[in-house]
Amino acid sequence: MFQRVGAVAFKKDLTNIKALCELLGNPQEQFPSIHLAGTNGKGSTAHILASVLQAHGLKVGVHTSPHYRDFRERIKINGALASEQFVIDFVEKHKSAWQEIQPSFFELAVAMAFQYFAEQKVDIAIIETGLGGELDSTNIIMPLLSVITNISYDHQKFLGDTLPEIASAKAGIIKQNIPVVIGEKQTEITHVFEAKAKTENTPILYASDHIEAQFLSNDLHHSTFDIYKNEDLLYEKLEVNLIGNYQRLNLQTALQALELLPSDLFQLEEEELRTGLKNLKKSTHFLGRWQVLSETPLVLADSAHNEAGIQSAMQYLHSFSFEQLHIVLGFANDKDLDKVLPLFPENATYYFAKADVPRGLNAQILMEKAATFDLVGETYSSVKAALEKAKQKAKEEDLIYVGGSIFVLAEVV
Repeated sequence: MFQRVGAVAFKKDLTNIKALCELLGNPQEQFPSIHLAGTNGKGSTAHILASVLQAHGLKVGVHTSPHYRDFRERIKINGALASEQFVIDFVEKHKSAWQEIQPSFFELAVAMAFQYFAEQKVDIAIIETGLGGELDSTNIIMPLLSVITNISYDHQKFLGDTLPEIASAKAGIIKQNIPVVIGEKQTEITHVFEAKAKTENTPILYASDHIEAQFLSNDLHHSTFDIYKNEDLLYEKLEVNLIGNYQRLNLQTALQALELLPSDLFQLEEEELRTGLKNLKKSTHFLGRWQVLSETPLVLADSAHNEAGIQSAMQYLHSFSFEQLHIVLGFANDKDLDKVLPLFPENATYYFAKADVPRGLNAQILMEKAATFDLVGETYSSVKAALEKAKQKAKEEDLIYVGGSIFVLAEVV
């Protein structure tokens, strides 16, 4: 299982998923979908889309990965996790046939999501890729729309060492005559998307060229934006149940995508848009992005785990007012620490811990490496123990940040 053990569980091939879905009667062909790839912002964009579509009365399936606490977080309809009985029945019914296919954990999860959405007759499903695009197990769907949020460095071992190589892998979800929305226009890689779109004879739209979300303010639970379309004010003071100035990029991407959906399926109405955005976390069961674990002292958990994500998170962290910053930190053992550790502030107290998975990085190794970047703290036997100590040491006006890895968050959210 890639989530727990890493590279040895990764399969870069569509043979197994095609065989699995053939076995199930190709459920992925039985519902309309939006396909979502990108380095950062996939989860937020997926849940923005889902919440708005739900507020318009649609039955919306969402497949994302990885999960935090419960496997069924990967397979949701209108925010409700797939039933335990469905998972049990699915495995019991098909496990003998899998012996020959030998699918990976991710391939099984994707096939299971497709089957659930088909059985439950969703109106639309939002399908997030795992690592890449072209050879990702989700890439056997023929969606209404393809969406790529952005490209930055992550999983280079699988996707390539340069941004154009990573973009090329993600661009693999662009298909013949299916419109594609790119969230951010990044000049060094636009040629990759343009070439692929031309080959597939498909229109390409950069959300940032047409829609601008201007950040106004936020509290602990909502951010407020003015939305401009081609420089004209479209929506005033749109309240979104996500925090962080950087969410403007995901909001722009989602709004552009919603505009391109077929009118017989969906027509965007302002009242429903506002309702969907305001109630996003509750309506979609969205975890892990600037999740408030406690308010006194303020404890924030965030799943940013690659270079671009952590850079944004650290910039945003300093928009809060606090006396002392405490950081509970852990990483996967395949993370390039030389790239991510310099992004963390020196004037914080650190609590280093190993997440309880085989891929978790030894806390002692992390502490020693962090010290070379003047990040000083102690090691703890678990993430919970580290957070408990941070809470004991923090004053009411201090801030505690928990992050570095999705596995770290999984133990406390």
